Amino acid sequence: MGMFFKMAAGALSRQKSKHLLVAFTVGLGVSLATAMLGVMFDVGDKVNQELKTYGANLTVVPRGASMAGDKYEFAEGAGDRAPDDNYIREDELYRIKMIFWAYNVVDFAPFLNTRVETPAGPAVLSGTWFARRLELPTGDEVVTGMMPLKSWWSVEGRAGDDSDKYGVMVGKDLAASLGLVPGSSMEVVTERAGAKTLTVRGVFESGGEEDGWIVGTTALAQEAAGLPGLVQKVEVSALTTPENDLARRAAMNPEGLSRTEWDLWYCTAYVSSIAYQIEEAIPGVRAKPVMRVAESEGTILQKTQLMIVLLTLLTLFCSALAISNLVTANIMERSVEIGLLKALGAGNLAVSLLVLAEMLIVAFAGGAGGYLCGLGLARFIGHAVFGQTVAVKGAVVPLACLMVVAVTLLGSLPALRALLRLRPTEVLHGR
Repeated sequence: MGMFFKMAAGALSRQKSKHLLVAFTVGLGVSLATAMLGVMFDVGDKVNQELKTYGANLTVVPRGASMAGDKYEFAEGAGDRAPDDNYIREDELYRIKMIFWAYNVVDFAPFLNTRVETPAGPAVLSGTWFARRLELPTGDEVVTGMMPLKSWWSVEGRAGDDSDKYGVMVGKDLAASLGLVPGSSMEVVTERAGAKTLTVRGVFESGGEEDGWIVGTTALAQEAAGLPGLVQKVEVSALTTPENDLARRAAMNPEGLSRTEWDLWYCTAYVSSIAYQIEEAIPGVRAKPVMRVAESEGTILQKTQLMIVLLTLLTLFCSALAISNLVTANIMERSVEIGLLKALGAGNLAVSLLVLAEMLIVAFAGGAGGYLCGLGLARFIGHAVFGQTVAVKGAVVPLACLMVVAVTLLGSLPALRALLRLRPTEVLHGR
């Protein structure tokens, strides 16, 4: 055994340049693969966080209200219906942050829409939270509201303030028809509270029908609609796991799952399990996934991860090809040495193990350097693409070791075949 390691060390010292080139090739492949895998393992949350900027993926509505048409467009004739069945109590919304997946709930905001009269005609007054600070029973505090949910809105002036009851934001179309700018005052007439004077804090452009709306506090909309402490719906933005067959079956009939399936579904951040937990937390509501958003998130995430896997495999394949050429050239240069070993009685297995030992030592040295470079590259990609650090998971370490072994073995196979074909008599006689 001692002679074996002496021979391996001697080969390494005699062909430093060749082995350095092999180490560099392995290191380059491992660094790129480590960076890609690091991003892949952390890309789920990063992509989800990016997609949260495009709106909510859950809508919470009263269970007793109709799901058809534009039921939630206006709150009119409130006295003709039972509020408990058709509205949600605003003071119960903190429970959304008390569910099992509370930390996955990024933002949420309630909405109450009612009709008001303006000098330009009827308009929608939408009451919401702009940035409401909630104190939870656990002692924690969270800030949540509409503005993170509508991050694509362009606002001239400033956003509304939950403490400013009569300060509002006005859509650009309505502002243009009334000649309003930030700081202007406007008169509106409500059905329940009569005439009100509002101050325009900002003018926003949403690119949708909201450009003809007035957006204010829930207190203002509740006063205008005669619905104190009530809202019509809540939009929720949550970080979710892509739906699969289990999640789809659970969404259709949770009671049909086995106990094991139930536990797995309930303890995984599927949009359907988060919706179910919200319904558990707030009696009398129905949480509905916005499927076009939830499905898009899952599709984008799966395609992103597949692309990263394919790029990683392609990188490793290219590294294996380069190593194959280098090791083959190394063996051809050492054909006389190898022929002499065979002539002295060394078998094919012993010679193959000698060559593989040399390559693995070089590969692990290069792989270690490549792994460290890959960590830095993953951080760079995280900051460049997502604006934050990518957290490289511990699973990347054993995967990096497996990559080193796999690339080295695959790259050495053609060279080993050539080595096994070497005949000592032909090599030693120069043929």
